[in-house]
Amino acid sequence: MLLNPNWLKTFVTLIDTGHFTKAAQKLYMTQPGVSQHIRKLEVVCGHQLIRREKKSFDITEQGRLIYDYAKQLKKNEEQVLEQLTFDDPYSGECTLACSGALALILYPKLLTIQCRYTALIIQLKAAPNEQILTEVENGEVDLGLVTDVQDHRILDVQKVGQEQLCLVVPADANADEEPDTEDMLMRLGLISHPDATHYLTRYFAQNDQLIKADFNVEKIPVTGYVNQISQILAPVARGLGFTVLPKSAVDSFNDREKLQIFKTKKHVVETLYIVKKRGRSLPKRFGLIKTMLGEHFEGSIFETKNEP
Repeated sequence: MLLNPNWLKTFVTLIDTGHFTKAAQKLYMTQPGVSQHIRKLEVVCGHQLIRREKKSFDITEQGRLIYDYAKQLKKNEEQVLEQLTFDDPYSGECTLACSGALALILYPKLLTIQCRYTALIIQLKAAPNEQILTEVENGEVDLGLVTDVQDHRILDVQKVGQEQLCLVVPADANADEEPDTEDMLMRLGLISHPDATHYLTRYFAQNDQLIKADFNVEKIPVTGYVNQISQILAPVARGLGFTVLPKSAVDSFNDREKLQIFKTKKHVVETLYIVKKRGRSLPKRFGLIKTMLGEHFEGSIFETKNEP
């Protein structure tokens, strides 16, 4: 049985005043009412909380524990009520999820924010598009950055920018001389990763002249799989296959000279959206993250015009 908060309040008042009559007056109760609350509390606790001696009493060791517990309970309640009325824009926990490629770029910026406001606890998670949407919907992640939103009914969605997708092959692949893109891809094989199928589908949807309409990307042989964004391009650089990644991931790769971006008539781009659970009002501390995202994407939207 739970400890009745009214009984605890009566008990604390009795101990603080040191007298049944004074406690009753302070609580606007009768003295028998105070005594009844104390007896009920003792029954629930299974211990005597005070030792009565005529018109006075002494608190027992068990009573002292209950008294300290009740005082702490009241203090916790006051703190919670105070927090409800004060939304600190520079402290608290923030969770954000995005692709691994974006995480490489955004994490240093998030660290800069956290170094400036040390009471902020920023958690960044790299995950595939569908996983991000699911975790935002379930409340496991506060904000998500995704490239595709199927169902707008359960999420609040805001467009924030674009990122370029690149088909990356080894530097010595002679991709410009390949007459048949399909043959080249089948010959090289795919270095797969969590977003590989999604990126491939988007890439060929915007460059449908590269492959036949009935070409199935799932038939491309997989020659490797890596789920660490910083390592995906390593096997490509060694000639073990091709992959598709955002340009930001390609530009940040150490051995960039060992890679070749397949040239197309136009850039392939994906629109980026920031999503949160529909109707959820985020605390003020997320303003810092939203400002950072706005500044980042304002200066990094890729040119989408046809190349000369």
